[in-house]
Amino acid sequence: MLDGQAPTEAQYAEESPGPWIFRAELGDPLRKPEAQQQPISLAGCWCSRRRGCAVLAALGLLAGASVGSWLLALHLWPAASQPISGALQDEAMTLSCSEANGEEALLPSLPKTVSFRINTEDFLLQVQLRAQPDWVLVCHEGWSSALGVQICRSLGHLSLIHQKGVNLSDIKLNSSHKFAQLPPKLGGVLEEVWQPRDNCASGQIVSLKCSECGARPLASRIVGGQAVAPGRWPWQASVALGSRHTCGGSVLAPHWVVTAAHCMHSFRLSRLSSWRVHAGLVSHSMVRPHQGTVVERIIPHPLYSAQNHDYDVALLRLRTPLMFSDTVGAVCLPAEEQDFPRGSQCWVSGWGHTDPSHTHSSDTLQDTVVPLLSTQLCNSSCVYSGALTPRMLCAGYLDGRADACQGDSGGPLVCPDGGTWRLVGVVSWGRGCAEPNHPGVYAKIAEFLDWIHNTAWVH
Repeated sequence: MLDGQAPTEAQYAEESPGPWIFRAELGDPLRKPEAQQQPISLAGCWCSRRRGCAVLAALGLLAGASVGSWLLALHLWPAASQPISGALQDEAMTLSCSEANGEEALLPSLPKTVSFRINTEDFLLQVQLRAQPDWVLVCHEGWSSALGVQICRSLGHLSLIHQKGVNLSDIKLNSSHKFAQLPPKLGGVLEEVWQPRDNCASGQIVSLKCSECGARPLASRIVGGQAVAPGRWPWQASVALGSRHTCGGSVLAPHWVVTAAHCMHSFRLSRLSSWRVHAGLVSHSMVRPHQGTVVERIIPHPLYSAQNHDYDVALLRLRTPLMFSDTVGAVCLPAEEQDFPRGSQCWVSGWGHTDPSHTHSSDTLQDTVVPLLSTQLCNSSCVYSGALTPRMLCAGYLDGRADACQGDSGGPLVCPDGGTWRLVGVVSWGRGCAEPNHPGVYAKIAEFLDWIHNTAWVH
């Protein structure tokens, strides 16, 4: 985890130097076209030839005169706009960069017809219909267990714990409270088939409990600083081959951890029994031989590509379940159709390299805040020149002040959603570590929700 350091050269692994890296401790070098092997900068994008620079100089004089006129106009005519700050300033720096070919325009999202939430105190399910502004309780008639599973998934939980009907006589409601129900044999929580009701014929409403996730029980006791105290990121896992930390991971459930596919691909000939997961860990020096939970099954995404890092996610099924506590817990997945906009302040954590020479991994878990950047920016000619696919996202700073690095691969990029933390990305790749114009690239978890749910369900 590099913070404020911009290395001049990076490595794929100790034995294979090169500028493009996976962010694992060891791994196969990633080869890029020769045109992309050299460092890219804003100046390099424009001044690749002497003649081009001469033309640029002439254009610069004209631009300077134009800017002078513009500043004079601003002085004489007050502007309504405000200064750009944070990640938006990073984006403004690259307006001169050409956009990547084939960049798709974002289509406006349609409003959801039905939204759900669960009261954290009594676990009563509430629904909001698009035509109605209020949240109403759900009548138990017409309900099924499949609906409970689907709602938990849509809210970012890996599984349903239990559901039941609660008698209206057992809870206190005001007389004006409204309800909604599904007609018999008409399932489908995303269809507008819900019917408003003044009361429930069965006298019962739905109580739903999903798998716990996204909470930090000890967060209030954490004091600022880059070294992480126990419980700050309870879902952070260390994926080790033998006794050696190899990659990070994120706990999704007692039996499930998500990491990067390239972590497992690099060691695909290793014995399965050699893999272990450590959770609730802050310092690796505290680990003793044969500690950790044995990995029972490694499930990389079937479409993972070692050539361009696409679909860079893998699930680890653990032989014995993790024991959740104040320092071990699960992270929530993104909710269905949830979008975290560019500029969102998110956190990345890991035990990766902390110095420009890439010779020292941190014994203590580190973290740093990184803003989300737009794919359009990261695919521009001065950043990654179209290398990002729809299964990737970008986060960090164009000035290289903080970034993930080798040893952080597979670890979490989490963003706050109210009081809940959601896994938005998995540390995947980047050019060097904390290099200017080359922020970190992450596997975009929102693109893998169906695969994660279906895989966990099958196994």
